[in-house]
Amino acid sequence: MSLTKLHIAVLMGGWSSERPVSLMSGNGVADALEARGHRVTRIDMGRDVAARLAEAAPDVVFNALHGTPGEDGTVQGMMDLMGLTYTHSGLATSVIAIDKELTKAALVPHGIPMPGGRIVASAELHERDPLARPYVLKPVNEGSSVGVAIVTDSGNYGNPIGRDVAGPWQKFEHLLAEPFIRGKELTTAVIADRALMVTELKPKTGFYDFDAKYTEGLTDHVCPAEIPDEITAACKDIALRAHRLLGCKGTSRSDFRWDDERGVAGLFLLEVNTQPGMTPLSLVPEQARHLGMDYADLVEAIVADALAGQRTQP
Repeated sequence: MSLTKLHIAVLMGGWSSERPVSLMSGNGVADALEARGHRVTRIDMGRDVAARLAEAAPDVVFNALHGTPGEDGTVQGMMDLMGLTYTHSGLATSVIAIDKELTKAALVPHGIPMPGGRIVASAELHERDPLARPYVLKPVNEGSSVGVAIVTDSGNYGNPIGRDVAGPWQKFEHLLAEPFIRGKELTTAVIADRALMVTELKPKTGFYDFDAKYTEGLTDHVCPAEIPDEITAACKDIALRAHRLLGCKGTSRSDFRWDDERGVAGLFLLEVNTQPGMTPLSLVPEQARHLGMDYADLVEAIVADALAGQRTQP
């Protein structure tokens, strides 16, 4: 595709736990846009972000932030007040999708299969297990598998979990406890209201945590996933429905666990990422590439979607 040459501010960095990933995403996006002839202003977000955006006065902002406050509605609300056009999802969608419990409340009543579980106080974990083992503990509003722990009978967290043992309970006052779903890790990208394909993620050790996601060589990506056609179709259908129900814009990525001993009944959506990574190892660019869309085409498609959304505003 080809866009009219634009002035695009690429917003990246920030101060969340996902800052390094955001910088990789943002610089990759900026390089691609510059290669296509666009004027690019790179902004590593600090507390003066509003002043810097006002000074830049771009045609559109490419939001390459990950985590809070760039993915949770905070920055989106600021840009709405400033009258800026920006990529990816808006305020309300971002508030809901960053919060795993709010996401369930929005999607499960519409038939989207998601794991059960409940919010627990971290202090409770040192007294008793909130669920039967094995179970998963994760922060309610972090991405990139930050702070995820799998608690098993054979694990080294103790029973109950020891107060001095390293884990997310030392950083977060409350955690989401969910049953552990055995089987395969799958993911599906949606771009401009089109579900792309399914990738299976095979970590070489442990599970698909932050290091496995962003360290080259630690995870094998099987793209397209070698799974039954009905599971591929179900992943794409659920990802697109979730994208639409949440009101996502530009691109999103839905992550799944599939218990391959249970067929379609064993497929569960874990979360919807409204600002998925755009690094060299990221899954959305990989899926787009398999379908003939190179990285720069993908970046321009996301920008074009933002501009199209601007034109449909009253």
